[in-house]
Amino acid sequence: MTSGRRFRCAAAAIAAAFAFSTSSAQAEGGNDKGNACVGTATFLQRACQLDAVEEAKISRAICLNLSNKAAVNACNAELVESRDEAKQACDAQFEARIDVCDALPRGPYDPQISPANFVAEIDNPYAPFAEGSRWVYEKDGEDGLERIVVEVLETKREILGVECTSVSDKVYLDGVLIEDTTDWVAQDVAGNVWYFGELSQNFEDGLLASLDGSFVAGVDGAKPGYWMKAAPTAGETYRQEWALAEAEDMATVVSLNAVVDAPFENGGPVLQILEFTPISPGAEEFKYFVPGVGFVLELEPGSDERLELIEYTPG
Repeated sequence: MTSGRRFRCAAAAIAAAFAFSTSSAQAEGGNDKGNACVGTATFLQRACQLDAVEEAKISRAICLNLSNKAAVNACNAELVESRDEAKQACDAQFEARIDVCDALPRGPYDPQISPANFVAEIDNPYAPFAEGSRWVYEKDGEDGLERIVVEVLETKREILGVECTSVSDKVYLDGVLIEDTTDWVAQDVAGNVWYFGELSQNFEDGLLASLDGSFVAGVDGAKPGYWMKAAPTAGETYRQEWALAEAEDMATVVSLNAVVDAPFENGGPVLQILEFTPISPGAEEFKYFVPGVGFVLELEPGSDERLELIEYTPG
């Protein structure tokens, strides 16, 4: 009974989506005909707004089943406020995606992946993911002491026909595990490291709270992006991952020879990248990479907090 209802709802939603033509999406997104990025941003905005309305309807149903009139009124007022905030967030995400489109090609995002173009080892100087490598980071922030342990595992996973390396990323806050992620990466013959997906387990009070951010390339339309370019170019912007409304991290190369007090400097040029996502407009991080070591430092604009590498063991 429940599954049948969901199927009918899904079918209606799909029909409605196709009824809204791509040309209309592009027109609403800025009259940029033929720009797949703009059209994508517009469809996502509409989907986000529909989700906000549907969530409000569910909340309304919950309010109807309260017997205390004051509680009903408070419940209805809260759902209206939540709906309006959600719609505003949808609009902010749309604007952020449109800004991204200005830095990207107009055509569809459709990286061509051929397993024959990938190699077994990952030796990109800014992402040297040899098996057994281990990085430990710490940040003393307002929420407490954050400690991140990254390890390259022996485990492999095949995604889109490519044998990917598994990288474990565990985050602790004051000694308590709050996130346990496995990333899957692989390097092509040119030296680019591709990001094929992740399983991100988020914990609250010791219990699994969500899998937000998880994706696997090839599943539900998700596609890989660049974990690290073979030859970064100052000023270029690229996608690191692509699972719409779930994982849309982006990167802009700021400097190929950054001047910064970075740990584990070895005399090589320090790469500076700005990472951000249109899913969370305004959330930005500067990341710094030392050749032969990889990621060593993270700084958040407007903050004095530093996440920095304190231990490194090469594989």
